[in-house]
Amino acid sequence: MARSDVVPAPVLVVGAVASVQSGAAVATRLFPAVGPGGAVFLRLFVSALLLIALARPRLRGTARRDLVVVVTFGLVLAAMNAMFYLSLARIPLGVAVTVEFLGPLGVAIVGSRRAIDVMWIVIAAIGVVLLAGGGGHLDIVGVLLAAAAGVCWGSYILLSQRVGGAFEGLTGLAIALSVAGVAIAPYGIVTGGSHLLRPSVFGKGAAVAVLSSAVPYSLELAALRRLKASLFGVLMSLEPAVGALSGLLFLNQHLRLHEWLAVAAVMVASVGATVTGSPSGEPAEVLG
Repeated sequence: MARSDVVPAPVLVVGAVASVQSGAAVATRLFPAVGPGGAVFLRLFVSALLLIALARPRLRGTARRDLVVVVTFGLVLAAMNAMFYLSLARIPLGVAVTVEFLGPLGVAIVGSRRAIDVMWIVIAAIGVVLLAGGGGHLDIVGVLLAAAAGVCWGSYILLSQRVGGAFEGLTGLAIALSVAGVAIAPYGIVTGGSHLLRPSVFGKGAAVAVLSSAVPYSLELAALRRLKASLFGVLMSLEPAVGALSGLLFLNQHLRLHEWLAVAAVMVASVGATVTGSPSGEPAEVLG
């Protein structure tokens, strides 16, 4: 029996969520030295190196349409991370994750004409109103950047399904991360400058890559072999709350009551959309 099989699958998913949000908290520690651009460059660059070493992708024989899809996937990945890190420089981690999470929630609900899904949309909208109308202390640019990251996240989910069907194992993700790293390199190098070469900075960047990519992907991969799609979706709905807790514990970011209520509203909408929209027996898929 593999070691991962000893740990309950839901615990693995929660661990993956906690790892991602811890990585985001560590990334903000890099902002004074290299800015959000340098931080996202380090994350994508190191993540690409790790995945290339594991997957050893080869492009020979790949259809042109598949190359277009995986390159697009990589560009979306770069934009998603860049927008999210830029938002973290302006608004608390918990708020940024909550707003960004509207992207995958929209993917789960879009196109539905069922009355119950309209209810989940309304609940999520209440969360947005709570964030926007609770005192005006939030940076509107930061919120819009998080929303843009959410749009990219929704696109990422849709593209990941196509990449997963075109490439085996980690190959597609390794190629996409390489594309993302190259795409963000000019911005990251300009904003980070020579500080990117400092051992302490590069070490934190590597930690972000491991916490935000390597560890959660490995945990999710192990968990998804034993989880149904509906339960996986419910567990992933913990993202906004864990993001808020990470901001509190690691960055001393205290959310106001209306912001915690907003986090709760988006989580309820996500859980509801997942439970009512996914067949209980459908296997979950790795989204990257």
